[in-house]
Amino acid sequence: MKISLVVQLGLVALGLAGISLWIGQQAYGWMPVAASTEALLVDDLFSFLTTLGAFIFLGVTGTLLYSVVFQRAAKYDDGDGPAIEGNLTLEVVWTLIPLCLVLWIAVYSYRVYDQMAILGPMEHGHSAMGEAIAASLQPEPDPPETIEVHARQWAWEFFYPQYELTSTELHLPNNRRINLVLTSADVLHGLYIPAFRLKQDIIPGRSIDFQFTPIREGTYRLRDSQYSGTYFAAMQTNVVVESASAYQQWLQRAARQPRRPAPNPAYQEYQASLEKGVRPGWKTIAPAPPPQVNDPGSIP
Repeated sequence: MKISLVVQLGLVALGLAGISLWIGQQAYGWMPVAASTEALLVDDLFSFLTTLGAFIFLGVTGTLLYSVVFQRAAKYDDGDGPAIEGNLTLEVVWTLIPLCLVLWIAVYSYRVYDQMAILGPMEHGHSAMGEAIAASLQPEPDPPETIEVHARQWAWEFFYPQYELTSTELHLPNNRRINLVLTSADVLHGLYIPAFRLKQDIIPGRSIDFQFTPIREGTYRLRDSQYSGTYFAAMQTNVVVESASAYQQWLQRAARQPRRPAPNPAYQEYQASLEKGVRPGWKTIAPAPPPQVNDPGSIP
């Protein structure tokens, strides 16, 4: 019995959907290890977009290949094709499908953004549903741990107000909501932690609250995502996520240490170039002196 064209197309669509779902699952392995609750949400969205993109790509390329192989004109046939005018049904279908896909992506993306709740109340207003979902992401009911982040050309400085402690290495308690208060002393900087899937521009003259929850112990990398001048590539440091007890021990140990200059690759590189008399040929901003910190951390 001959299978109808509709059934054939349905079987092909199911096959493409299965392959696309498999590709979407592989997308989880393309990203760095997920170390925050926000990273889990972003990875789910990325997998969804990869699945959808793979289905569209395979469908379009498969249709083109089928047309090239099985629908090609006969040899020496240089005549015109049939004169077909507009097909209202086809035009409605190929308009509605992309429209529905775009709306689906937009709604899903906004829900992820709303669930992440990374910005403070002055920066982002949440609906009641968004607040409930954001609260469910917090493993503990403890209030957020507030840490001040000061960015400048070219160094990160982290201040823990409860302990009057300053560090160039960001230490965080695991499974605890974190509230970073971001400020810039000079130009636009960008706080970017790939393992957390978080990026936030730091705007001069503004104080920005930025919240997230780390969920995996380990050492991760923080980079400046904005070009902030000659030595911006050296503006990197470690993010250390540790257990609550280890975090408290570090706070108490570091708070007892006297402040001293922290290692600063940008400042050291600039001073070395001056000693060698290197003239790059363009104006170079002198880096700020190394910050005075209680814990300089490891050399970036």
